[in-house]
Amino acid sequence: MSTASQPIDPNALRDLRSRLRGRVLLPGDTGFDTARRPWNLAVEQPVAAVVEAADTADVAALVSHAAATGYGISTQPNGHGATGRTAGTVLLRTRRLDTLDIDPAARRARIGAGVASGRVQAAAAPHGLTGLPGSSPVVSVTGVALGGGLSWFGRAHGWIADSVTALDVVDAGGRERHVTATDDPDLFWALRGGGGDYAVVTAVELALHPAPVLYGGRVLWRAEHAPAVLDAFRRITADAPDALTCWFELLHFPGADPMVAVDVTHLGDEREARALLAPLDRLPAPLGDSRRIMPVSEVGTITAEPTDPGPGLSRGELLTELDDTAAKTLLADPIAPLLSVQLRHLGGAFAHPSDSPHGPLAEPYALYLFGIPGTPERTEAVAARQRELADTLPVGRRKPFTFLAPGETAADAFAPAALERLRAIKRHHDPGNVLRSNFPVLA
Repeated sequence: MSTASQPIDPNALRDLRSRLRGRVLLPGDTGFDTARRPWNLAVEQPVAAVVEAADTADVAALVSHAAATGYGISTQPNGHGATGRTAGTVLLRTRRLDTLDIDPAARRARIGAGVASGRVQAAAAPHGLTGLPGSSPVVSVTGVALGGGLSWFGRAHGWIADSVTALDVVDAGGRERHVTATDDPDLFWALRGGGGDYAVVTAVELALHPAPVLYGGRVLWRAEHAPAVLDAFRRITADAPDALTCWFELLHFPGADPMVAVDVTHLGDEREARALLAPLDRLPAPLGDSRRIMPVSEVGTITAEPTDPGPGLSRGELLTELDDTAAKTLLADPIAPLLSVQLRHLGGAFAHPSDSPHGPLAEPYALYLFGIPGTPERTEAVAARQRELADTLPVGRRKPFTFLAPGETAADAFAPAALERLRAIKRHHDPGNVLRSNFPVLA
């Protein structure tokens, strides 16, 4: 299989306009540069054309045309996981595939590829149900599920991909298919956490979970209290029930003093949550405390992440432990020039058996390091601080697929046996390498 980008006949691209209902943008067209940009504006994303599919039929027509003509397709709703590995491909935007159907009796949702997490939460909340949302309400459910997916409620329900019950796809030959564990177990397995290398997913069916009560929010202190806050976080997470999730964050925003926060969700009543989180209430008075009973539709507001595109440089790791030495290392120096250093408590259902490419998460914490690049000097300073922390903390050998950053590969996420199985599935389902994911398994 060739993974090299081949020159595309310009006439073939212009021919797409007569074949598709959606918009086709070529270099030089008004709006082309805006349409090709990924969510992370620090990533340069060169493409030969952009197709904004109007519907599934457009996706099938595009893939058939690509297979016959010999070019590659890079699929993104918005480009949250973009790496810039798109040269010579056609960028397929699927954000207009926005159908969302909730079946409260079956506790099931059918979610189009362009549907964001916050919209699913808003639709499920009136029925006392929830999907498995991450920290941001604007990330597409399909994109996160293809990478496995770490959710606020993963300690209770595992990977987001574990809740996927079926997928609607267009295969590499342009055929529309409905994929389940019964009719194509290999492809079903690969798409539930192995990335988008094997088919274009146009919709997922996702099991919903009961969430009659949600307590959550952020507690924020001055950075001088970070040692005490981290100590409380470690005590809470040492024996937390699966319904409770806590994230610890060191924060240093431009123009503001450094701060430290604990973000929490609890799938249960306030009294129980308050008892579990009592170590936080014994700390010095916080700068702010937004904890409250909230609808699951508002879980995306807890971390207050930006909802508009912007530049960023991230690095993710898994921590094998958070002992005294690791805690001291984490707090030894200011995080600058990073904006945030986040520890997510894992465990619970994350550590249970999972028939997904990554498998269970044995590591108890995830580490996420984020800064804003700029000049070459600042960009290197951000990357150097990330390397320093990763090199001095007890990190694991693998990391979640959705934590991968430009420059990393699928081999950084999967064990050798799982990676080889994914490669075999790729060769079988896409021998012409029509479909190019952000992190191709054959790279």
